[in-house]
Amino acid sequence: MKEVADLVSKRATLAGTGLDFDGGPIDADVVIVLGGDGTLISAARSMGDNQLPLIGVNFGKLGFLTPFSLKELIEHFDEVVATDAPTTKRTMLHAKVERAQDNSEFESLCFNDCVIQAGPPFRMISLAVELDGRRLTQLDGDGLIVCTPTGSTAHNMSAGGPIVLAEVDGMVMTPLNPHSLTHRPIVINADGKIAVELTQANAGTTAIIDGQVQCPLREGDRVHIRAADLRASIVLNPQSAKWQSLVSKLHWGVTE
Repeated sequence: MKEVADLVSKRATLAGTGLDFDGGPIDADVVIVLGGDGTLISAARSMGDNQLPLIGVNFGKLGFLTPFSLKELIEHFDEVVATDAPTTKRTMLHAKVERAQDNSEFESLCFNDCVIQAGPPFRMISLAVELDGRRLTQLDGDGLIVCTPTGSTAHNMSAGGPIVLAEVDGMVMTPLNPHSLTHRPIVINADGKIAVELTQANAGTTAIIDGQVQCPLREGDRVHIRAADLRASIVLNPQSAKWQSLVSKLHWGVTE
């Protein structure tokens, strides 16, 4: 931590002043995120419309989204904080809940996913799913995951959904334990607009944003999900190959 503080203090314009992760102005060139994947996800979502390049330094366990170790950040510091540092742009989602009971609304950006999930007493829930204003299906089961390509390696992958290259311009819909053999994950264009109405819910049914923010849902509520108008920007580790995290951290395709 002290090494990072010393480096940043030598480049004062990096930190700037008036950092505000509540949607206000952020007077900085880049944001150095010290933590795990969850910390980086929270930082990207909290910056709202003021997206800046994120330098993720892994202090957590897996570190799938945080490409730098502390040693690598120190080694490549001048390169990765430069204005022309290589970055990857990541699709984010915008989720809006329209509550039937009082006409109130809840809105949030999503870096990884928006998950509509059955809660206590954990009986099957029913979802009427629309795509681009047209009925797509009636889904009975434990819920539905709508994720970004970045989020495809999170809850989506655990639920049997596809791994999608992070730079792909699209979204994934993955049913959670559907009460049907015909419901399968699908990938749709990023300009698609998804609407989900809860036709049957439990007392604990919830919309979960990035595994971090929760919004209770009731029967009749509608959840609208689309690609956000902005993208997150993550600074790449110049030492890492494109698929390195997938192979080294998730052991994709490893045969030995």
